[in-house]
Amino acid sequence: MTKLLDQALEAVRELSPDAQDDIARVVLLLAGTDGEAPPVGLTPDERDAIEVSKAAAARGEFATDEQVRVVWAKHGL
Repeated sequence: MTKLLDQALEAVRELSPDAQDDIARVVLLLAGTDGEAPPVGLTPDERDAIEVSKAAAARGEFATDEQVRVVWAKHGL
């Protein structure tokens, strides 16, 4: 490992875990070993839920702004 890379890794150790993960993803991508997993297959229940959602969207059934705000607030966003 080069001295510069060693310095960079030492600096990254001081960052938050989320920032460290972001940097790790970029480094893996640049190194050509991003480890991207293959797509995860959907279960029959998940496929059914998507079809129900698509049908509702086709009928124009969407959440109101207030409903969306409630969901975001529930998850602390």
